[in-house]
Amino acid sequence: MPLGPVDATVTPRFAGPDTFARIPRLDQVTDVDVAVLGMPFDSGVSYRPGARFGPAHVRASSKLLRPFHPGLGVSPFAAQQVVDAGDVAINPFDLDDAIRAVERASDELRGNGARLLSVGGDHTIALPLLRSVHREHGPVAVLHFDAHLDTWDTYFGAPYTHGTPFRRASEEGLLDPERCLHVGIRGPLYAASDLRDDRALGFQVIGSDDFQTDGLAAVVERMRARLGDGPVYVSVDIDVLDPAHAPGTGTPEAGGLTSRELLHALRALAGTDIVGADIVEVAPAYDHAEITGIAAAHVAYELLAVLAATTGAT
Repeated sequence: MPLGPVDATVTPRFAGPDTFARIPRLDQVTDVDVAVLGMPFDSGVSYRPGARFGPAHVRASSKLLRPFHPGLGVSPFAAQQVVDAGDVAINPFDLDDAIRAVERASDELRGNGARLLSVGGDHTIALPLLRSVHREHGPVAVLHFDAHLDTWDTYFGAPYTHGTPFRRASEEGLLDPERCLHVGIRGPLYAASDLRDDRALGFQVIGSDDFQTDGLAAVVERMRARLGDGPVYVSVDIDVLDPAHAPGTGTPEAGGLTSRELLHALRALAGTDIVGADIVEVAPAYDHAEITGIAAAHVAYELLAVLAATTGAT
């Protein structure tokens, strides 16, 4: 029987442990199905810093989450053993060392049989996480929710930044080029070639405007068709949401998804073989009333519920 969150009828939510959704720590259980792992790192950002404080903010914003998910009819903390694995100690001064630390931490938890839900931190962490996933599953589909493509080549000559992880991942053969998809892309680009280069790397695009013009059901149908069968890695940059729904992020873009649209799109992944996921770019210094932290916490909860629903347990 999995050890679940602290009972809110016994211990008030504002007095409970500082873990995600008040679930047990890694050292409190023997077997782990899903580990929530913090990645307090933002040395790869190109604009506003602060995402290194994202994991703590998401944890603080998650205390109101409840144990039963009515949309999918599952209890994600009872159907699987979910733990908070704490934070990775990531070097804020050496980018290469930081990337290695993320990869090692992922390898260690995955080596013990856990699937990883990583909470960043900036989007640079997606590359080492995909390297780790690739060792077990080979090339995977990446389902990438973001305002930005994150397939640019370099920033100021630097190949490893929060805007380049999926180019590096494609170049390294970590991705299945027939099944990768960006969702929520919008805003100005550097040049028309950005989109051509992105297609050559194996990505298709569902833009933010498609939610308005085609509707959520059509977007979900296109998303599921693109992903097909096989392992999927889900990467959610919180700036996929409109700044009205997620002001606390480093590179906000107007015209984004609502939190409801994002949560419904994630819920539609039930039955998909999700082998790992991340939520990144939460920067609490720019947040108000935990708006962004709450959105990110619910994204994490939605992913945990999808994992539980996919196992067939309730």
